[in-house]
Amino acid sequence: MIIKHSFATSLLCAGVLYAGVASAQLTSPIPNALPLPGAPKAAKSTAATGASSAQQARPAASSPSAATAASAATVAGVPAGQGAGVHSPNSPIAPLPDRGDVVPWSVLTDIKTKTDKNKITPVYTMGQMALNQKTQKVQGFMMPLEPGEKQRHFLLTSVPMSCGFCVPGGPESMIEVRTKTPIKYTLEPVVVEGKFLVLNDDPYGLYYRITDASSVK
Repeated sequence: MIIKHSFATSLLCAGVLYAGVASAQLTSPIPNALPLPGAPKAAKSTAATGASSAQQARPAASSPSAATAASAATVAGVPAGQGAGVHSPNSPIAPLPDRGDVVPWSVLTDIKTKTDKNKITPVYTMGQMALNQKTQKVQGFMMPLEPGEKQRHFLLTSVPMSCGFCVPGGPESMIEVRTKTPIKYTLEPVVVEGKFLVLNDDPYGLYYRITDASSVK
């Protein structure tokens, strides 16, 4: 079965690949590298060699931290990167405040999907369709899609990111935003207002978009 990736996932996968290549280039030894003239030869540490041999001979122990991370990655049976998103209890960023003048994320994330011609498509509720093509206000956290301090194109998410290479939830937990004027990036919640679009068969797998958006208090 072919499943569409979200727009953010595609970009972030490229970021992970770039970071991995950069890391490998920085940490890999240069083949046939020659020592500088007059530099002492590096002595092989017997202790280090012994420790390495002992580690190879000893069976790998179960890591409590790895088990905890694996457990945290799945909440109520939903893998990370899917569903409505979960605000990590370890996040230093406070959750979104309660507001009565914005579209609640509980409405946007209450969505079902169906499989149609080897792809997964959203099945929108009447409440979600009632938002389409109308001016709406939504609050959330900025996930930049462009370099620079100010953003014209970004994702607005229901929960903050927990790592630089992960999307915090599924496509129902994010909105693609295109603004009239640049908005300064911040870790704090932002509120944007613009034309709200409910998307059908988006090529990037997105469910929602706001165009001609502006930042409001």
